[in-house]
Amino acid sequence: MKTEDTAPTGPLAGIRVLDLTHMLSGPYCTWVLGALGAEIIKVERPGAGDFTRIIAPFFEDASLYFTSVNRHKRSLTLNLKSPAGQDVFRALVARSDVLVENNRAGVMDRLGLGYEAMKAVNPRLVYASISGFGQDGPYRDKPAFDVIAQALSGMMSITGEPDGGPCRVGTSIGDIGASLFTVIGILAAIESRHRTGEGTHLDVAMLDCQLALMENAVARVLNVGETPGRLGSRHPLVAPFQVFATADRPIAICVDTNAQWERMCGALGVEALVADPRFVDGSARNAHHSALEPMLQAVLSTRPQAEWLERLEAADVPVSRVNTVAEALEDPQVKHRAMVEPVAPGSDGRFVGLPIKMRGHHVPPTGAPTLGGDSDAILRELGYGASDVDRLRAEGAV
Repeated sequence: MKTEDTAPTGPLAGIRVLDLTHMLSGPYCTWVLGALGAEIIKVERPGAGDFTRIIAPFFEDASLYFTSVNRHKRSLTLNLKSPAGQDVFRALVARSDVLVENNRAGVMDRLGLGYEAMKAVNPRLVYASISGFGQDGPYRDKPAFDVIAQALSGMMSITGEPDGGPCRVGTSIGDIGASLFTVIGILAAIESRHRTGEGTHLDVAMLDCQLALMENAVARVLNVGETPGRLGSRHPLVAPFQVFATADRPIAICVDTNAQWERMCGALGVEALVADPRFVDGSARNAHHSALEPMLQAVLSTRPQAEWLERLEAADVPVSRVNTVAEALEDPQVKHRAMVEPVAPGSDGRFVGLPIKMRGHHVPPTGAPTLGGDSDAILRELGYGASDVDRLRAEGAV
């Protein structure tokens, strides 16, 4: 549907995605697909568009929230409650490979645009639904946001300091986890379609994804009856594997093997701990963590972060400073990997790029679309003439 001079590049070039999503869980998913080269047509409400378009702060007259997850897209405003708008939508479905929506369960069916209805229009369509709780079950009609998914799943119960209350993970992992699982499902469904010729319906729930992301915590509850709790920066099974204070700024030390343990003890000047039977291996060190941590903390507090980093890195022990976000973006490794990119050529806006480096493929950055900025072009591609577009606008369909 794109003209030749704007044709997408990348491994998903030629894949057309209808994006009926808003907020974060859906737009993040379609941003990833667009950054991999898929053509993304974002269908928005006339006059308002995605709810995040009005969320501050703004840069270059656009919401940073909206722009960050709506790059690599075009925008079509369409009233899906009007018969004429639905006709346009069906014409788009007939020419698309994937549809992604993140409404509450049942909303698309009530509009007459659910999976079964769209399958009749395009049997090859991969139809992905992201919701808080899935398309069935006792919670299907409940509203959900990131914090709800984190709280209900138990994620918040294992996040935070031991003597504090439950904490939200510092990024919207409830939304983004569902986004990424949906991307995986879409790619799998496209591969399946290569063999069968048929599309399918993907039902991805934020709650389900949070449980999957907690892997080991869930496994311990199910198989040994252990209820995980909040451990701060500590690992639940291995020690030392956490953040420690130094004389100035904190560092993270992760010791997974006995060889690393011995090298760490040498770097810290506590070689006697290697022979201590309480610390014979990672499990033993974890079991005796309450004794081990104060010993290590007492030593680490005597010297500044930079000195410990030098010593531990020289001993090939996994160690890191604890960066702020601003410091992380200036890190030489992050710069080398080109993880920050301009929102579009000529723009001063910068955003994080796709963390997938694929040899032979590169999709140039493009900014987020203005509301309805591509409506006329998309309608022309569908075969609508100027008078047809005028009629659709007069009817309130676009």
